[in-house]
Amino acid sequence: MRTKGKITSWNDDKEYGFISPLSGGKQLFVHINAFSNRNRRPEIGQVVTYGISSDKQGRPCAITATLAGDRIQQNTKKNSSGISVVLAITFISIVAIFVLVDKLPPVIFAAYFVLSMLTYIVYAVDKSAAKNETWRTPESTLHLFALAGGWPGALVAQQRLRHKSKKEAFRFVFWLTVLLNCGVFIWLFSATGSALLHALIQSAV
Repeated sequence: MRTKGKITSWNDDKEYGFISPLSGGKQLFVHINAFSNRNRRPEIGQVVTYGISSDKQGRPCAITATLAGDRIQQNTKKNSSGISVVLAITFISIVAIFVLVDKLPPVIFAAYFVLSMLTYIVYAVDKSAAKNETWRTPESTLHLFALAGGWPGALVAQQRLRHKSKKEAFRFVFWLTVLLNCGVFIWLFSATGSALLHALIQSAV
C-alpha cells in the first residue's frame, strides 16, 4: 500500500530527511536510496508517494519513493555501477600494460594503484561519517584525491558505497578532475612530459 506525504525535512549533504503523511501522523525517515528517480534531488515541501518498510533496527522508513511528476522506475540501477567499475579497472589495466611494455616507469602504476586505494578508503570514511553524523571529509579533499590520480578508486567507491554518486554539482567537478588527470597522463607520453617525468624520478632517487 502506497501513501502520500510531504517532505518536511531534508539534508542534501547527508542524503536523508523526513516525510510527513498528508493524512496526518508521525514523520517517516527517508534516504536518497529510497527514491526511484535519483536524478532529482528531494526538496522541502515536495509531495512524495512512498511505501513503508523497516530498517535494520526495525524502525519504520519510506521505500520506493517517487516525487510528484515521477513514475515508479524498476531496476533503475541497471548497469551503471558495472560500467563505472569496468572503466576504473580498464584504466588501471592500461597503465599496467604501458608499464609492462616499458612505455611508463613502474612508479606511475604504483601511484595510481595506491592513490585509488586511499581514495576508496577516504570515501568509505566519509560515508560512515555521514551515517553517524560526525565530522565529514570536505568535498575539495575528495576532488584533490581524484585529481592526483585516485579517480579510479573514487569511481568504484561512488558505485559500491552509493556515496556521492548522484549529487550533480559534485559529479560535475569530479569529472573535470578525471579529464584533467587523464590529460596529464596523456601528456606524459610527449617528449616534454617524458623528459620531465624521468628527471623527477632521477632527482627522487
